[in-house]
Amino acid sequence: IRVLAHALTEFYRSGDKSLLDAYSETCLRRVWRAQRFSWWMTFMLHRFDRSDPFQLKVQQAELDYVTTSRAAATTIAENYVGAVLG
Repeated sequence: IRVLAHALTEFYRSGDKSLLDAYSETCLRRVWRAQRFSWWMTFMLHRFDRSDPFQLKVQQAELDYVTTSRAAATTIAENYVGAVLG
């Protein structure tokens, strides 16, 4: 909503519709970032019936990474609260 509000404000203030024209592309980028984060968390935190030993090891490595890395913890925190959706 912030993106749309800014685009509408700019349009009505100056007549510039460039932000309105870019609205879909801007928001789709955010949607796909959120979708990627959701997929990553689901993959990392859930076991699937068809997982093979390799997939389980990758999953375990991901969990190990996010529980031991400050960078990974920051990434999760930022994505979880939407900070990187900008």
